[in-house]
Amino acid sequence: MSEEKLKILIIGAGGGREHAIGWKIAQSPRAGELFFARGNAGTAQLGTNLDIKETDIPKLLEFTKKEKIDLALVVSDDPLALGMVDEFKKAGLRVWGPTKRAAQLEWSKAFSKDFMRRHHLPTAKFEIFTNFEKAKKYLEKESLPIVIKASGLALGKGVIIAQTKEEATQALEKIMVKKIFGTSGEEVVIEEFMTGPEISIHAFSDGKSYKMFPASQDHKKIGEGDTGPNTGGIGTIAPLPFVDKEVMNRIEKEIVAPTLKGMADDGTPFEGILYPGLILTKDGPKILEYNARFGDPEAEVYMRLLNSDLLDIIDACVDGKLSSLNIIWKKDIFACNVVLVSGGYPGNYEKGNPILIEEGGGGGDIVIFHAGTKIENNKFVTNGGRVLGVSAIGNTLKEAIKKAYKAIEKISFEGMQYRKDIGKSALK
Repeated sequence: MSEEKLKILIIGAGGGREHAIGWKIAQSPRAGELFFARGNAGTAQLGTNLDIKETDIPKLLEFTKKEKIDLALVVSDDPLALGMVDEFKKAGLRVWGPTKRAAQLEWSKAFSKDFMRRHHLPTAKFEIFTNFEKAKKYLEKESLPIVIKASGLALGKGVIIAQTKEEATQALEKIMVKKIFGTSGEEVVIEEFMTGPEISIHAFSDGKSYKMFPASQDHKKIGEGDTGPNTGGIGTIAPLPFVDKEVMNRIEKEIVAPTLKGMADDGTPFEGILYPGLILTKDGPKILEYNARFGDPEAEVYMRLLNSDLLDIIDACVDGKLSSLNIIWKKDIFACNVVLVSGGYPGNYEKGNPILIEEGGGGGDIVIFHAGTKIENNKFVTNGGRVLGVSAIGNTLKEAIKKAYKAIEKISFEGMQYRKDIGKSALK
């Protein structure tokens, strides 16, 4: 007897992460029809893109009931912060992702820093402010450089590292007074600057048990050598040659396990993907911030390295049966994902430029994940800042990186830019 095929709805920002998750889900023998809200030109090859915003809870609820969707995955920060998972659960629907209260680890930096303090988790020295004058006064006695963060969601751009007192005051003014991040800046976190390599850690959790991913590393800055403004992330590698088993065990023991235990003890069990962004300081790993979903572009390398059926893992998370599942990652394989972005990104950029992908641009060890793309007159055109993620796998990290850059030579669009040093520092 053949297994029943599931109708699945993937709710997210329509980027490379959503395409990568859909690509992996589609490989499951139990996956039936796939729907994306929002999607892009890549997800359109896998299923149906809905004309519904990922934040429109009433419309998505209505669609899910009407279409008899078997499983909804909420995979980006905004719908999680709005409590989409709670609303789906209330309606008796099968949904994967953390509740609004659990996702607060991401959508309120003030909440997460307070959580770290209460549960004695390793992080930077910090203070939280809602008053501009008090925050300004605090800056006067702190050492430089110093980090200023908008507490709410700001598309990965709400963190400013100030080198001078003047820069710090200007940053505060932009966030708290001029409100460049809107209401996200009503509360700010000011914290000490930490040095060391930054890494991304992910873990599946069903609220009671968890399973770790290999470590990955995102590249946040637009310019080579980690220069220029922050982006949503423009290149990833995994696993990391400089993170050994000992470091991973320490991260699990000192950060992942106590975070999930702390959430459960506080009456907000965390189900879904816990993604702490860490910094490896001379005093050991410390938490920079928490995310409550897959990273983007981290998802693009993880989906290339995951051997197990993603649908089985998600079902086990929803059913609270994760502990009985053995998750298998590809052995001795490395992945690299380089993001091609529109000219001008992360500032103003053009949309609607035709994308040319020549023969050899994809296939085999290369998978191209779409982000800011759409289909116009049967052709791919640019439709966002981050346009494509070119992912490659290899037997060494060097090989994976080389393959990704070789594939990029076959891709072009007006104003295309990308970093040429993704993963380079990890090879040293």
